[in-house]
Amino acid sequence: MVAYLIGRMSIVDPDQYNQYKQLTPGIIEKFGGKFLSRGGERMHLEGALDDRRVVLFEFESVDAARLFYESPEYTHARTLRNGAATDMQLLVVEGFEAH
Repeated sequence: MVAYLIGRMSIVDPDQYNQYKQLTPGIIEKFGGKFLSRGGERMHLEGALDDRRVVLFEFESVDAARLFYESPEYTHARTLRNGAATDMQLLVVEGFEAH
């Protein structure tokens, strides 16, 4: 069943973060994932305002998302993100299958 990886973070060093951003599309694609949103425009509707960047990826399954996250390629990419993004939150949510 499809799964979504949701990330929220504050970018504190845009130049360093851009190095990370250049690596991730190929890694995500290698593990069958695709970007659904990559920090685009947002509209706040309810709750406490949160200005963190939001990214959303789709994977074929929770296991595929886990393989991506734990891969040597993404482990390396995360080292480039260290110090460039703070207040990180990443989670994987299994999708809904209508019957």
